[in-house]
Amino acid sequence: MAVELFAVRSSNEVSVMKLINSSISSYTNFERATLSSRFLDFSPDGKYIAWCNSQCVQLFDFESEKELVTIPRERTNILYFSPKSKYLVTWEILAVRAGEPSDKNTLEIWELKTGRCIKGICIKKRENKYFKWSDDEILCSLCVTNEAHFYVNGNFGNIAHKLRLQGVSCIEIAPGPPPYKIAAYVRGTKGAPSYVRLYEYANFEFPIANKSFFKADKVNILWNKKGKDALILTSTEVDQTGGSYYGEQSLQYISTSGDSNTVILAKKGPIYAIDWNPNSTQFCVVYGYMPAKATIFNLKCESVFDFGTGPRNTAHYNTHGNILCLAGFGNLRGNMEFWDVKRHKEINKLQASDTTLFEWCPDGQHFMTATTSPRLREGNGFKIWHYNGNCIYEKSINELWQVTWQPRPEGVFPELSITSAKVKKSNDEVQAYRPPSARGTPVNTSKLHEIEPPENAKKTKELSANALRNKKKREAKARTKKENEDNNICGRDIPESTTVASGATTEKEKKLKNLKKKLKQIEELKLQKKAGKKLEKNQEEKLNTEDSLLEEIRQLEVS
Repeated sequence: MAVELFAVRSSNEVSVMKLINSSISSYTNFERATLSSRFLDFSPDGKYIAWCNSQCVQLFDFESEKELVTIPRERTNILYFSPKSKYLVTWEILAVRAGEPSDKNTLEIWELKTGRCIKGICIKKRENKYFKWSDDEILCSLCVTNEAHFYVNGNFGNIAHKLRLQGVSCIEIAPGPPPYKIAAYVRGTKGAPSYVRLYEYANFEFPIANKSFFKADKVNILWNKKGKDALILTSTEVDQTGGSYYGEQSLQYISTSGDSNTVILAKKGPIYAIDWNPNSTQFCVVYGYMPAKATIFNLKCESVFDFGTGPRNTAHYNTHGNILCLAGFGNLRGNMEFWDVKRHKEINKLQASDTTLFEWCPDGQHFMTATTSPRLREGNGFKIWHYNGNCIYEKSINELWQVTWQPRPEGVFPELSITSAKVKKSNDEVQAYRPPSARGTPVNTSKLHEIEPPENAKKTKELSANALRNKKKREAKARTKKENEDNNICGRDIPESTTVASGATTEKEKKLKNLKKKLKQIEELKLQKKAGKKLEKNQEEKLNTEDSLLEEIRQLEVS
């Protein structure tokens, strides 16, 4: 019988509850903390839970069911575990008191087995994570000014290797076993582009992949579960075109195999959410001005399935990656769509108004929605749901700050078959307000925005005979224009190919077309070089192939 635990942090206590076969009860082995807690976190394996109660950091062990260690840090503002729960990292705001040094340690690593601090430095700026580990905890990184420091096997007194990059501001270690892959971000300056480079530890002399881009004041690097592919969400603080008050965003792709690409989004506007499928072969993006689009892409950055548009700003795959939830929370009404990922079929639609938090249960069937402070001060509480629409538990809590599931190791819960049976929906669905003068009158069904349906629900429109003729004319005109461009590359006098009777394209024609395409690229590179742009090494090598390409084209034309 599977037991799922989740922690609740409010203004006056920290508690743990358990879910057993759709039944909720208190976890009595955990003694409730009755002081206000600033932060709470489970270890990645779910073995420990840590929280700060404004007096100290406390740690509870679920295996021994007792408090493991107490850390005397009352102002802790951030805490998180290393991947195998060997270390706990704490950070507190620098507040210098009389008689204390101005550079005292604010960021510290604690060894949980002994409860001692093994590394401490003074960092004033708040970030989500400073020290970052590989999955096996052998490698640990810390990004400092123009350098990334790497520590090995918990030896924090000795820097094993350094990655020196002028302006480096973000380091991410890919998941997975050795050889470790490192992603480093450098912000562009003085007209130079920003870039993300991938390295294999500790060969920092030659990157294995590079992706450069403009308009990036900051980035967020998202590795997939296998650690072979990463998405780079770039953003600027100001939109120079004036199209958005919140700046511009773009999505880039980079792979340890050396591939890189730009994810082309079909609608302009902000990028609200990105989520990798746990199978690491696909990812979902929610983007565009409201109503937002949602699209699943493959590793070639090609659209696999388009969900159309709707009031949504978040996407969450469940643990097994077979169910995707698309939802609109925050300032939206809390509509949730649940999709069968493999069959691209909608399972259910629900609504949870005023939701500020959504989190899947590790069993892949249940999920949690909550209304938390300080985002919303009224109506705080949480609900436990089944994806079929059954709300199995609901609780109101004054000043609810956080609620989160206990992580479980992969494979504990098998993937279950998806059922589309629906039950009675929650009472959360609220009718739109109508003033007294309008009540009893017909409802105006006109829409401010036209909602685009998912691609499998779109109806193919029959073209009229006239429209079909015009379409064929446009296609023929485009083909003729393309052929003329190929035969006259940037004004270069290239012999025209022999006209071949209509039918399948010959191998000779294909080869000629490819050669002329390469020649056109060389001409463009020459113009860039003449304009003063510095070319990459591979671009310079391409320029040197111009004569051989011309000779090969002449031989094919003569034969």
